[in-house]
Amino acid sequence: MKGKLLITLLVIILLVVYYLLGTGYMKQQKEQKELTSQTTDVTQTLAQMPEPPQDLEQQLAAAQASLAAEQNAFPTKMNTTQVINTILELADECEVKAIPLVTQPWSMEMVGEHSYDVFRLSVVVEGNLPQLLAFISKLEKGEFTTLLVENLSATTESQPSEEEVSGGTIPAAASLNLAIYARSQTSD
Repeated sequence: MKGKLLITLLVIILLVVYYLLGTGYMKQQKEQKELTSQTTDVTQTLAQMPEPPQDLEQQLAAAQASLAAEQNAFPTKMNTTQVINTILELADECEVKAIPLVTQPWSMEMVGEHSYDVFRLSVVVEGNLPQLLAFISKLEKGEFTTLLVENLSATTESQPSEEEVSGGTIPAAASLNLAIYARSQTSD
């Protein structure tokens, strides 16, 4: 009897072991099928991706060189006397009178992630309307490529004469607030 009980117990243990091994094997088969499916999906996705350009390194080098050139083209801080003299000379050239020139010292200003030196000045310009327009246009397109007209207010005589209107010589005055940006000595 002991022998039968031992054999029965051994058979039960073997069945349990086979069951555990069989279910483990089945789980591994299922996981293997899932992994194979995922691998196939990834392989198909990779096959659909275009090849990177052959000259990618050259394009990167060209873009970096272009960026460096643009950064170097941005002017450095200039002499304030030179700025004022240039504006006064332009006023003479356009036959307008630039009066009280008020300046602020160079200051640091953050624009986005970059810092710039900024020189601000205010000027009142008097002349006739076409001359004022010519002065402002030349100022914006002139020597200082980073000059901005931050504020402009213009006035004309309340009652210009018929002769002034017909001759295009309406007296006018413009108050300009200007800012000139320069590459900061401390910027990257």
